[in-house]
Amino acid sequence: MSLAIVHSRALDGLAAAPVSVEVHLANGLPSFTLVGLADTEVKESRERVRAALQNSGLSFPHNKKITVNLAPAELPKEGGRFDLPIALGLLAASGQIDASRLDGFECAGELSLGGELRPIRAALAMSLALRREQSSRSLILPPASAAEAALVEGVRVLAAPHLLDLVAALAPGSEQALSVAQAMPRSAAPCPPDLRDVKGQAGAKRVLEIAAAGAHSLLLVGPPGTGKSMLAQRLSGLLPPLSEDEALESAALLSLAAQFEPSRWAQRVTRSPHHSASSVALVGGGSPPRPGEISLALHGVLFLDELPEFNRSALEALREPMETGRILISRAARQAEFPANFQLVAAMNPCPCGHLGNPLKACICAPGQIARYQGRLSGPFLDRLDLMIEVPMLAPKELAGLPDGESSAVVAQRVAAARKIALARQACCNARLTARQLEQVAQAEPSATEFLQKAAAQLGLSARGYHRLLRVARSIADLEHASRIQLPHMAEAIQLRRGLMH
Repeated sequence: MSLAIVHSRALDGLAAAPVSVEVHLANGLPSFTLVGLADTEVKESRERVRAALQNSGLSFPHNKKITVNLAPAELPKEGGRFDLPIALGLLAASGQIDASRLDGFECAGELSLGGELRPIRAALAMSLALRREQSSRSLILPPASAAEAALVEGVRVLAAPHLLDLVAALAPGSEQALSVAQAMPRSAAPCPPDLRDVKGQAGAKRVLEIAAAGAHSLLLVGPPGTGKSMLAQRLSGLLPPLSEDEALESAALLSLAAQFEPSRWAQRVTRSPHHSASSVALVGGGSPPRPGEISLALHGVLFLDELPEFNRSALEALREPMETGRILISRAARQAEFPANFQLVAAMNPCPCGHLGNPLKACICAPGQIARYQGRLSGPFLDRLDLMIEVPMLAPKELAGLPDGESSAVVAQRVAAARKIALARQACCNARLTARQLEQVAQAEPSATEFLQKAAAQLGLSARGYHRLLRVARSIADLEHASRIQLPHMAEAIQLRRGLMH
């Protein structure tokens, strides 16, 4: 048979789009032509496949005109993932393996020059796509990638360490079978940092608990060394465990960036990019588009330390994803969409020297310097934050005499109870409530409503700020197991938002 078709998948954002690798052998001047919008890495597969076949003792059709088409032609193809399907297509077209058996498989893998199969990116995305499409095909991958893909239940994943293993299993009349891959061991995740390590700062800990209960964004302001970074790094330990679907989505994004670690399975991610990060690094981009930090922090925490030092355009690029929970990257030829359901926690000093309001050290900044420093954060960006708390400096003597506070486990129990109430009521966390849902679930006592309306007029709250304040009040009420928002809940929510007003 001079024509063979092998099924594989290309990366299109987080989706794994199906690709048909068509291999045709014809008489004519010997050549090897690869078409189908392939990038340089894919085109280089010609030499890898040629060497892998020859070094494995298999026949390469030197005297044939070889044409390989990666369909659909308009879908960009990248990476070395098509080495294996191209090699199988050549073997099937030349009669060395049974071409009729290839229709029951999808495969991907990079070939070494000796024929060994090397891991690929986004094996989880391929497995998730098969389950989503309810395909009956089995997935053939290199062993390391197969163990990753096998985390998805309901998909049959086969592991092939070497090209010769596939040839032995697919040869005409062969009854040898490939081994079914075993999922990566889901070892216990390391314990995140404990909130008990932070001495004092009762107000900041309270705000951290509210932020965890409702998945609210948070800004910590204070002099250097007050514990802002310590608090932010402990937020993930207060959040409820990931569900199976959320864990798979998070792992699939990390796998797409080749950053998935089995030891951190089902653990909420905390991403902490440096303040020199560009807009593309934060929201994603490139050609082809890759996920940015907001997507890699899916269902986790994005911590931005030294917030005013970030490029202003990079911060402004966060505004839409914070509202919609997704990011759409548009290019002239294609669009790629990535999820961006993250919880933002930011920290900043109150002034350039960092000691404004510090009782232990005087600030040396002029009023104009302070205004310019704080003005690096635009009003529209601050309007999209939910909470702000000042983290005060504690004297060393006072700090040494403070007892240990509550552990993360104790606070996490209260957070889990509040989240359970919210999910039973509206099937989402409070930070994701729409305006229509707020009318139904954020019902307040008359005194609380009156207080809110007066505060909104005095503070000049926008409609967005008004709704965000209601969401925070709803989270505070959930922590108190209150069915309606009461005056103390509303007053605390307003107090925690006042600092965000310019």
